[in-house]
Amino acid sequence: MFLTRLGFGSKMVITGDVTQVDLPGGQASGLKQIRQILEGIDDIHFALLQAEDVVRHSLVSDIVNAYDQWDEAKHSMERRRNRKVKRQTIEAAAQKLLEQSGIDMSADEKA
Repeated sequence: MFLTRLGFGSKMVITGDVTQVDLPGGQASGLKQIRQILEGIDDIHFALLQAEDVVRHSLVSDIVNAYDQWDEAKHSMERRRNRKVKRQTIEAAAQKLLEQSGIDMSADEKA
C-alpha cells in the first residue's frame, strides 16, 4: 500500500479523475470514497480541477466541456423519464383503486 511509503518530511501527490469510473455493478469509486473519508484532515488537500484548468490543447477543453454537457443532458432525460414513469404508475394505481371501489370515472371524463 502506498501509505506505508510516506516518510517523515516527505510529500505525496495522488492524481485521478473521478469521472473516469468503469467499475462493475455500481461499485463505489475509490477516489470518491477516499475524499469522503479523508477530507478535513490536516495536511491533506484535494484539488478539484475544471475544464478551464486544462492547459494542454484547446481541443482537450472542448472535449471535456462536450462530455460535461452530454452527461448533464443524459441526467436531465433520465429525470424526466423517471417522473413520467412515476406519474404513469400513480395513474395506474389510482385507476385500479377506482375499479376495485366500483367507481366509474368514464362518465366524468366525457363531461
